[in-house]
Amino acid sequence: MATETAKKTLIEKDQKHLWHAVYKEVEGTNPIIAASGEGSWFRDVDGNRYFDGVSGLWCLNLGHGRKEIVDAAAEQMMRLSYSPLTLSHEPAIELSAKISELLGEGDYKTFFSNSGSEANETAFKIARQYHAQNGNPGKYKFISRYRAYHGSTLGALSATAQANRKLKYDPPAPGFLHVQPPYSYRSPFGDAKDPDMIAAEMIDQMIIWEGSETVAGVIMEPIISGGGVIVPSQGYLQRVAEICKKHDVLLMLDEVVSGFGRTGKMFGFMHYEGVQPDIITMAKGLTSGYLPLGATAVRSEIYEKFKEEGKNNHFRHVSTYGGHPASCAVGLKNIEIIERENIVDRVNYLGEHILGELKELISHKNVGEVRGAGFLYGIELVEDKQTKKPAEDALVGKIIALCKAKGFIIGRNGDTIPGYNNVLIIAPPLSSTEQDLKLLIETIKTAFEEI
Repeated sequence: MATETAKKTLIEKDQKHLWHAVYKEVEGTNPIIAASGEGSWFRDVDGNRYFDGVSGLWCLNLGHGRKEIVDAAAEQMMRLSYSPLTLSHEPAIELSAKISELLGEGDYKTFFSNSGSEANETAFKIARQYHAQNGNPGKYKFISRYRAYHGSTLGALSATAQANRKLKYDPPAPGFLHVQPPYSYRSPFGDAKDPDMIAAEMIDQMIIWEGSETVAGVIMEPIISGGGVIVPSQGYLQRVAEICKKHDVLLMLDEVVSGFGRTGKMFGFMHYEGVQPDIITMAKGLTSGYLPLGATAVRSEIYEKFKEEGKNNHFRHVSTYGGHPASCAVGLKNIEIIERENIVDRVNYLGEHILGELKELISHKNVGEVRGAGFLYGIELVEDKQTKKPAEDALVGKIIALCKAKGFIIGRNGDTIPGYNNVLIIAPPLSSTEQDLKLLIETIKTAFEEI
């Protein structure tokens, strides 16, 4: 615990020099200053202990203090501190092979970067160049879905369809289009029997209306995460895959949040039988947040086009720190632990039998819907169940504050859609103990009783 003098100095430096992410300055308040962590918990400089119910930014999948992971990074740094992937090194080779193995059917070639945003930027460039070298240079457009988040860099932000994220940053990069998400709770299709399938057919219609000769790819998360944990019905992703194949459009799945066990499968797309993406992007859970690393995995058949002779047919893209030896070593050790500890099966079971208890909140007057999979849940708050009017910020903030006061951090879909930032998000570390999870559920339920 820091002394009062040391803490005061930290706060002064923080306020004077540090620009926080997605942070609104409010006079007289200070952010939590984290000091140490153990498992799913961390302490601030005052010694207060908090359970991290959102895994940092959805990434601390194996929790704090995994000595094996730290040692893997340190040993790699001593052996080979840095090497660019214009050359090669053993950790990147082994990690790329492991990713291909985990993805299932077929071989995949992986390009490493530093984050989910960069992984998606890389995917867009690969898709456009692939089509150009496959005799379709006019295929440059990408379709994504409203409510989705794909990153903060220019191309990734253009694919993002959350108005608050883009406010004052327009104009976007050209060529990015948006369609309705598979959001049955707030479907614009009235009393349709299967609104999610209608949402899928809208992708088909957009490709036709835009001209299939202009559309390069469809990018989506298997479960929309930051936009409100929106879970499609079975059949949706399979239909999207069929549509993409029909129009020679690449199916690009953003697994930055849902990858590496978060949803109870190694990758989110594995919940949907028969789906095998053309391009998969990942980050966050790839290293459990211990070091930065992003990855863009591409089907080997697509990569073949980049091997053809020609002055500019190779992929003219580089990332200085992408695939850093230490980051790749951490990624390998992270996956080794996930497999050794049966984390995916554990998440699948506990997600249903403990976190699944969140569904009991549906009886509360301010809960419109509870949805999720594995260790990824969203609680949509409303002012009125009949009208489905989204809950005001004050109500959402009160529940978060009540949980925080009891030592439990939960999230929300903040700064996304104007007037619809009303979904609480629960995404704890995948290694959380059963007791921790039970305490989390008890705390959330108590908070709802107190509002």
